[in-house]
Amino acid sequence: MTTGRQLVWFRTDLRCEDNTALYHAAQRGPVIGVACWTPQQWRQHGHGDNKLDFWHRGVRALSERLGRLNIALKIIEAESFDTLPDRLLELADTLNCDALHFNDEYGLNERRRDQHVSGLFRDHEREVHRYTDQVAFTPGELKTGDGNYYSVFTPFYKSWLKNIGADQLQQFDAPERQTVLDGIDCDALPELSADNAVISADDWPAGEEAAQDRLARFLQKRAHHYEQGRDYPAMTATSGLSAWLALGMISWRQCINAAAARNGGHLGDGDSNLQSWISEIVWREFYQHVLVGFPRVNCHQPFQEHTRAMKWRDSDDEFQRWCEGRTGYPLVDAAMRQLITTGWMHNRLRMVTAMFLSKHLLIDWRRGEVFFLKHLVDGELGANNGGWQWAASTGTDASPYFRIFNPTTQSRRFDPEGTFIAEFVPELAGVAAKKRHAPDAATCQQSDYPAPMVDHRAARERALEAFKALS
Repeated sequence: MTTGRQLVWFRTDLRCEDNTALYHAAQRGPVIGVACWTPQQWRQHGHGDNKLDFWHRGVRALSERLGRLNIALKIIEAESFDTLPDRLLELADTLNCDALHFNDEYGLNERRRDQHVSGLFRDHEREVHRYTDQVAFTPGELKTGDGNYYSVFTPFYKSWLKNIGADQLQQFDAPERQTVLDGIDCDALPELSADNAVISADDWPAGEEAAQDRLARFLQKRAHHYEQGRDYPAMTATSGLSAWLALGMISWRQCINAAAARNGGHLGDGDSNLQSWISEIVWREFYQHVLVGFPRVNCHQPFQEHTRAMKWRDSDDEFQRWCEGRTGYPLVDAAMRQLITTGWMHNRLRMVTAMFLSKHLLIDWRRGEVFFLKHLVDGELGANNGGWQWAASTGTDASPYFRIFNPTTQSRRFDPEGTFIAEFVPELAGVAAKKRHAPDAATCQQSDYPAPMVDHRAARERALEAFKALS
């Protein structure tokens, strides 16, 4: 067995507990960690200041946690992924590390980067150890009877439940404290220029300890009402763990095993609330498989290839009104203002706002996808792209093109007292609760709130005609 130094490359797995690469590296020898600081590359990928701020604080929390284990975290600064293979090899040489360990990522650019790194290390006769950690099954392990990647969630989910076992669910302890490696100190993380970040450290505390605390509070207080409450944006009913999951400050295994422990060991049955939450975590994995199985979705292309011919409307003014929450549909506007002022949006409202842009306004879903990723603290390519393509009826498991949410009906159903609207559209806070969903012209004028920018029925018919023209 190797006993030399092991270099562990941390990416979107910013934790020590249940980190597959870190655990196995520590079994082979003393560990040195490395994180690559590439904010320009991340911005080119569309990530905005909220996520970069959270990542920055997450790396600091990781460095502190590693420090308690006497593991130094080195930092490589680079403008793009292109220079990382050489920089990582140079670091391994300088530190006299025998092997590189990392957990796989599944975006197309990330996979290409990792192939280059692996090839360069092997060319220089250094070991590379890659691990499946972000997902239960390596993309390609679960396929349809025809040998294809799944393009519909429900059969994927059934296959996932059928094949999941102790091997996939096994959690790994953090390493024991190791002997200090003389002369190897932690690097300071460069300062981040993120002037447009709106998230706060109080609302979004970074690191695995904060994530574990949030998981525990969810399971103790809210999980058993999850199914009934998760669609109501004024309620605190969801786990709120998406940002920590997106950067790997908590693992899917930690979440699912903790939920299963409260569900008599069950994953696909038992308490319907816990079952429903577990299935949402499996959705995240489904979208990672889609990234690998259908690479075009990484490249701004629709999954449903016939929808490339869709004649989207090109209206910068209408797009801007949607971005700013000035559509004249209070629930849509409240949701968009929640996004731009908090860096997060309730999941039900992500569907409502995405469908409004792509169906009511018939504006290209890709513009909305980019806007969301720029603002979301939990923005992640697979889930964000998958959600947008679902709403726009262009993607895997997509909503039928004729499903077009009525924003006013959604508002009355999921924000019946207009509580959420009043919080984020303050000009309507003084309006009677029942009037907040669709204020009349006089109310709009008195409250300085815009009239609806489009009529629901007319917009629905326009969208239906546009989609029918594709067939």
